[in-house]
Amino acid sequence: MLAIRLPSDIEERLEALAKATGRTKTYYAREAILEHLEDLEDIYLAEQTLEHLRRGEETSKSLDDVEQDLGLAN
Repeated sequence: MLAIRLPSDIEERLEALAKATGRTKTYYAREAILEHLEDLEDIYLAEQTLEHLRRGEETSKSLDDVEQDLGLAN
């Protein structure tokens, strides 16, 4: 269970959308969270990977090197 407080202007927009479409406010809140959750997870993973690269805990390869390793280079 999750309870959130929204600014009144957002609450009003959400209420209007729900009424106009016959869906619930919960439906749209859930959809919004699901839409952005993967992006937020990707950002977190990218930030962690960048930090590991900066500390020398991970290495990277150029696209040319990857293509060569996979036999895709011309």
